[in-house]
Amino acid sequence: MVATIRRGRPQRGVARQFGVALYTVQCWVQRAKGLRLDRVDWTDRSSAPRKPKRTARKLEQEVLRVRHWLKEQSTLGEYGAPAIRREMESRVIPGCPSIPTISRILRRRGVLDGRRRVRRPPPVKGWCLADVAERKVELDSFDTIEGLAIRGGSGVTVLTGVSLHGGLTAAWTARAVSAKTVVEHLVEHWRAVGLPGYAQFDNDNRFEGPRQHADVVGRVTRLCLSLGVVPVFAPPNETGFQAAIESFNGLWQAKVWSRFEHRSLRGLAGRSARYIVASRQRRVARTESAPARRPFPKRWRLDLQKHPTGTIIYLRRTDNQGRVNLLGHTFSVDRNWLHRLVRAVVNLDHNTIQFYALRRRDPTDQPLLKEVQYTLPRKRFRE
Repeated sequence: MVATIRRGRPQRGVARQFGVALYTVQCWVQRAKGLRLDRVDWTDRSSAPRKPKRTARKLEQEVLRVRHWLKEQSTLGEYGAPAIRREMESRVIPGCPSIPTISRILRRRGVLDGRRRVRRPPPVKGWCLADVAERKVELDSFDTIEGLAIRGGSGVTVLTGVSLHGGLTAAWTARAVSAKTVVEHLVEHWRAVGLPGYAQFDNDNRFEGPRQHADVVGRVTRLCLSLGVVPVFAPPNETGFQAAIESFNGLWQAKVWSRFEHRSLRGLAGRSARYIVASRQRRVARTESAPARRPFPKRWRLDLQKHPTGTIIYLRRTDNQGRVNLLGHTFSVDRNWLHRLVRAVVNLDHNTIQFYALRRRDPTDQPLLKEVQYTLPRKRFRE
């Protein structure tokens, strides 16, 4: 570049010829000014100043003294960098450093009181259930998307599902979703893809059953128990447990609902079905590597009047007295386990509820906190 310029070419033209900025050309010309090209030092130079500016040690000591005085004797008790700056200005201390400089001095001298948050790695998927975390069985999560409306029409509700390990997606659109339609869609879905070991839901009445009555096992729960699928209910108002299905809900809304203008529910259902097919094709390798699913029984029939048997799992957080609420009852778990997560395993065959401690910091350690006797009353299911 310098040789070309010395032959009379303009600097802008040379910059365009070599594809660099004009400033780069000017820098090299200035570097070679008055020298032969074979005597110019063409090596890169650091942009850092040759003599870095650092606050004098005496001034740093003054900052520390002012901080100590503010901490011990000031009326407000404020001794951060802004307070130190204000105090030094009021004392007319020469060379008063700026607030960022004072912060760097405090950090360099190790006198900051604040503690940095310790970032721990998240637990593995399905850590609350040992066999799911070890990828021995699959878990399907289901949820609903509400508050959607087609222009000029009525509202739309979407029932969605996704498997934890395999990423197997599903979505059904309707004017409204009831417990009956949830059962119909789950039977359709599981006939096609097979049965998981667990099915996880939130605490919506359509999934859990009417909570205004005690000892109620809803229609969806009875479906799961009759097929040997363990229903799991996530803790209310907790983040993370429904992360997989909530992530898919956001993806469905972004890729199906928001991308197009839907003129009818039928058109929306067709668009959603095509998206689910494409989504499954894209995740086929992940689905094939997931835990095996059990085949759907051929001669199965749902009998809602049959007394439920099997296991139901509730994930709950204890209150300030170590108690949890489930099945319309309040159970005392442990007075030393306050505001902590527990896994309540309701064994309908042995008439017991076992409460296990859960901790994200140590997900493999889940000791038994308490076992209580519980018998589900026999009563007719209101269809």
